[in-house]
Amino acid sequence: MQEADAEANRQLTTLAGWRKFIDGPPPPPARLSADELRHLSPTERDLYDEDRLDHHARMLTVSTSFVEKTRICGRRLVLLNRHAISARRGLMVSGLPGTGKTSAIAQLGRAHELLDRARHPTVGDRIPVLYITVPPAATARMVSAEFARFLGLPVRPRSNMTDIIEAVVGVCTDTRTGLVVVDEIHNISQRTQAGAEVSDTLKYFSERIPATFVYAGIGLETSELLVGTRGAQIAGRFTLVPTGPFPYGDEWKGLIATMEETLILHDHPPRSLVKLDRYLHNRTDGMIGALSHAIRGAAIDAILNGTERVTKEGLDAIPLDHAAESVRPVRKPTRQR
Repeated sequence: MQEADAEANRQLTTLAGWRKFIDGPPPPPARLSADELRHLSPTERDLYDEDRLDHHARMLTVSTSFVEKTRICGRRLVLLNRHAISARRGLMVSGLPGTGKTSAIAQLGRAHELLDRARHPTVGDRIPVLYITVPPAATARMVSAEFARFLGLPVRPRSNMTDIIEAVVGVCTDTRTGLVVVDEIHNISQRTQAGAEVSDTLKYFSERIPATFVYAGIGLETSELLVGTRGAQIAGRFTLVPTGPFPYGDEWKGLIATMEETLILHDHPPRSLVKLDRYLHNRTDGMIGALSHAIRGAAIDAILNGTERVTKEGLDAIPLDHAAESVRPVRKPTRQR
């Protein structure tokens, strides 16, 4: 049990967690027939339900147009940077919370690593992708330590910045790191000394590591990451891919259909969620994160309360994030004439 918990707690910001993500989630449990359910013992039924609960708790990655655009743009930049000696181009992914930024850059990294593995199947010591997040109120040392932590390098209290950077650059060069993904980049402000030093450190890493750098964060177009001389340098070298809420249309309906197909419930009418596409758009304001949370949460409740179906009432009972709940304009009642 402790080993299973450790596996579940691994994150993208460690090499072990990243490789676990690359290998993909376990296959979903098979949906048993009514006759098979009747023959389960109480313990077997509990275990079966627990497997279904775990399946619905996992964040489903849907290949949206935004994910595809990010992947194509990132792949293009990797190819353009392949023979560059300096001034490599980078990618910035920007948008509101819950619009799929992290999913998009993670899928870009996954595609890059899988391609690298296919090209070098016998080389086991490669680390094609490095993934970190920028901590709040980050310092240059903290960000350098995040690079080292992903690679499993020790960072001792007495280690100076030069030691950490040289160790990271050495490992990345030796292991052929080709993509460096930096999430939560909006935590950097060029207006503060600490933020400027973090920006300089990332720039130095990008000059020393022959890789394409990908930044992702909230509202980067107007953030303090792009102010001043340092910000102008970033803006001049990074391609911006913006994202936002999904409009109501065919892609939105396709998202709902895809998520509905992953449900493992025993009394859920097929395509009943698709019929609620307009309601779901109004409820989530087109935010894919809120949509996924609502559907997965309602599916978990359906297993726990025994209804085995996702309904409008069940979706209404799932509290969403404050942004999704409050961003929609309040409609005033129309006067009867």
